[in-house]
Amino acid sequence: MIFLRSVVFETSRIFLTILFSMIAICTYPMHPRDRYRVISIWARLTVSAARIFCGIKYKVVGKNNIPKNPSIILSNHQSAWETLAFQIIFPPQVWVLKKELLKIPFFGWGLAMTNPIAIDRGSTFASLKQILRQGIEKLKDGWFIVMFPEGTRISPDEKRSYQIGGAWVAHKTGALVVPVAHNAGFLWKKNSFIKRPGKITVSIGEPINPNGLSPEQLNQKVENWISEEKIAIGSSLTNNS
Repeated sequence: MIFLRSVVFETSRIFLTILFSMIAICTYPMHPRDRYRVISIWARLTVSAARIFCGIKYKVVGKNNIPKNPSIILSNHQSAWETLAFQIIFPPQVWVLKKELLKIPFFGWGLAMTNPIAIDRGSTFASLKQILRQGIEKLKDGWFIVMFPEGTRISPDEKRSYQIGGAWVAHKTGALVVPVAHNAGFLWKKNSFIKRPGKITVSIGEPINPNGLSPEQLNQKVENWISEEKIAIGSSLTNNS
């Protein structure tokens, strides 16, 4: 049954991705904020499809911790689910992502219309300069910035050192940092076709003011909070599934 439900979901996801990639291209003349409103409908529909066909529900803890002013969201990264759900949970946002993602047929074309900060991971220093330069512009224009300091999707039981980019930008701009932890990888595993039913918990921590903290100290503070919160919500998946 889980396999058949996953087949139906993936079929719907492919259809929605192709459809919205075409719609996204047509939004090119629109203001970036209007483009975002249209394109993010794809994320809402896909998350709904995951709930209907695969039984993947979610709850948000600490939603009142989301600042009113544009901030930097730093989250663990376990699956594709959070890249979709964050568009529902958080205010309008841009993502820091690998430039090569924009070359993926259909998906990449639509992604390019969302105004991302697309970096070349081959040059760390150049990437940091680009993230800072564009990050200042995005924050000034009212966008939240979403970054995954682990750098890539990792399994719930894996651990990887956090990259300093997000903390460095926060240190330079003074923007608040919002730490986020979730356990989506238990249901929507990395590179897995099978999607399992259950309830994902997304926990949003209190914003961290970067003033008085070095990028290294800020990065460590975020990593510590997410690591501890992952442990706290990891068991809640079983209780709510």
